[in-house]
Order: sequence, then C-alpha cells, then structure tokens
Amino acid sequence: MIRALFPATFDPIHNGHIDIAERAVKLFDEVVVAVYETPLKSLLLSTETRFALVKEVFKDEPRIKVTTYHGLTVNYCKEIGAQVVVRGLRVLSDFEYEFRMALANRQLAPDIETVSLITSKEHSFLASTTVREVASLGGDVSAMVPPFVMEALTRRFAEIKKNGEAEFVASPPRD
Repeated sequence: MIRALFPATFDPIHNGHIDIAERAVKLFDEVVVAVYETPLKSLLLSTETRFALVKEVFKDEPRIKVTTYHGLTVNYCKEIGAQVVVRGLRVLSDFEYEFRMALANRQLAPDIETVSLITSKEHSFLASTTVREVASLGGDVSAMVPPFVMEALTRRFAEIKKNGEAEFVASPPRD
C-alpha cells in the first residue's frame, strides 16, 4: 500500500487544494490530508476550524484521511508510514519554493519521495491568501471554496469586526 501525505495550512481550504487531493487519491492507495498546526505565519482560522473544514470536505472519500500535525513534514511521514509527499504547483514561483523544499526533505529523509501535481487551469490563480483577502473585503468567494468554508470565513470576519481585532492582513508566504 502506498500512503501519500498532502500537507498544508489550509487557511482556508479551497478548490485548488481539493482538486489536488482528489487527483492524488487516484494515484495512491491512501492520501492523508494533514493540516499543519504551527506555521511561521499568522493564521485567520484556528487549527480546530481548519481541521473541521477539511474533514467536512473529504467526509465521503474513505481513502482520504484528515489529520493535524506539527514539526517536520518528513518526520510526520515516517510517523504515519507515508512514502510520498504530495504538493501542488500553480505558477513558476511555486516550482522554485517546492523544489527547494523537496531537496531539503530528500536530504532529511531520502526514502520519502515528493510528487508535485500541476494545478488544473481553473484553479491556477487560487491561493488561501487570495481567498482570505477577497473574503476580508466582502468579496464573493463562492467559486473558490465550498459553501461551508465561505460561511466559516464570513463568521470569522464578522467576529474580527465585532471584537475590534486588528484588520487581518494576508501573509505573503505560499499556501
């Protein structure tokens, strides 16, 4: 059995992420979609919310498991017996970032392969940063995320406004 890990912050999960996971499950026996708990960037949604949203997306796909993790991705791969890390590529700048990460992971764990899937053209513009920014400005993200993710974003931005929290600023790192 070949188990693949698809790690990301999923802040929030969007249709591009979903497309990559659904395509990965056609290639591997099992795909573990892993919500990264402690990235080096600020998050809009809590780990619990991100996990719940991702779990809801894949609830009807028995070969996609959803978990959370922290620490090095390759260490988590070893922990769960994943032989492959799946990543999505949208644009040329993604390639450079993913290439460096794949080389670092290979140095740390030579037995774990990285497989990059090219995004479907209809999702090539999508990034969680884009979704957050559009949603924060009251824009329609219904074509970018499932309805329940859009509802979660609407609730979170209303909460930010109500509590007088500082405006959420989209972070530049790739997601």
